[in-house]
Amino acid sequence: IAKKPTKIISLSPSATEILYAVGAGSQILAVDNLSNYPANAPVSEISAFEPSVEAILAKKPDLVLLSIDSTKAPQIRNALVKLGIPVLMEKAPATLKDVYAENTLLARVTDRQAGAVKLNASMAKSIKEILAKAKKSSKIRIFHELDDTYYSVTSNTFIGKVYKDFGLINIADKAAGADSYGYPQLSAEYLLKADPDVIFLADAEYGESAATVKARAGWSGITAVTKKNVFALPNDIPSRWGPRLVDFYRYVAACLSKVKK
Repeated sequence: IAKKPTKIISLSPSATEILYAVGAGSQILAVDNLSNYPANAPVSEISAFEPSVEAILAKKPDLVLLSIDSTKAPQIRNALVKLGIPVLMEKAPATLKDVYAENTLLARVTDRQAGAVKLNASMAKSIKEILAKAKKSSKIRIFHELDDTYYSVTSNTFIGKVYKDFGLINIADKAAGADSYGYPQLSAEYLLKADPDVIFLADAEYGESAATVKARAGWSGITAVTKKNVFALPNDIPSRWGPRLVDFYRYVAACLSKVKK
């Protein structure tokens, strides 16, 4: 990256949020079709998962931010670099330290270093305060539902580490068949036996709710259901590691304050 970019295409919703948060919003030319925050982000038709080289070239960017997890990411990067367009490859963080490092990197690339210093300090302070005031428990068993086929997250994932910060027991941690990334598919039998005290629904936007969970065969007797400790997570926030990560911590804390035993 030879000079300060002023026509950036961000193909990562999390990176888009970070760029705006560090003050680089005016340098963004276009964002992917899933970058719906902030509201004034210039959303385009380009897919975050399967970006088109032709669509990117048509916009004539001076920097492309590409997720390493997108389809054919290395090939797309090589094609763009050969055409003289700098590409910054983004990797999903595993820890809070990684989040702050990404904030710092994106600010450095856009010459907004002061913005990252301010953002990191604000996020760290807010998260620390939320955890200090939160109702923590090493006895509460939780289940984070990604979809209605019972895929979940272990404490080794970024999302799982948020729950771990609250001292919660994640029932997915002991599940057999967890992939190396920490996203196991649990069986109904396993879930019923594990009997979580709290259920967090990351698939609420797709129609899952306390009512649909209760209607599942055998689920009406699960502690989380009988105690009405089933919480719908807000759209996007749990899966993004930008400035709104603070909102995820705040939401989990708010849910825990309502947990009935």
